[in-house]
Amino acid sequence: MKSSLKFAALALLAGATLASPAFAALKEGTQAPDFSAPAYLAGQPFTFKLADALKHGPVVVYFFPAPHTSGCNVEAHLFSQAIDQFKAEHATVIGVTAGNLDQLAAFSKETEHCGGKFPVAADKGAKIAKEYDALLMLRPGWSNRTSYVIAPSGKITHVYSDLSPKKHVQETLNAVKALEK
Repeated sequence: MKSSLKFAALALLAGATLASPAFAALKEGTQAPDFSAPAYLAGQPFTFKLADALKHGPVVVYFFPAPHTSGCNVEAHLFSQAIDQFKAEHATVIGVTAGNLDQLAAFSKETEHCGGKFPVAADKGAKIAKEYDALLMLRPGWSNRTSYVIAPSGKITHVYSDLSPKKHVQETLNAVKALEK
């Protein structure tokens, strides 16, 4: 009986470890990797350039697994609801994903998701996610749910990683508000 309980406990621990997201390795105070990527805003394609966005204020880069998946739908909707608060702080929000890239244009304009209020970028091959250590362990090639706040200097000032989409907006908004103006 005792050995079966030990085995069950080990199996549970191993499962929890494999199911948990990778922890973001980029720490506060490090220089954010610069990137540019094809993106969509309200269904319209353009090239998002981090360096250009940082000229206007802080940038929230949030990685998400894939458009039109339950958690990502919730997260995009929450960011779209709070976008005016980010704009009041002169912050740019950009969602970045490596999953379901063929659905990104539609996702960017659908009212129940981004609603055309902020852009989402395609990360083909998860190259950007890899630079930001935001890869989903259980689904190689897809982005983990990790959010970064990057100051205009290019330094990372806040990192939040959790597969639950519920706190990313509040975490990043609080971090943006805490930046010295």
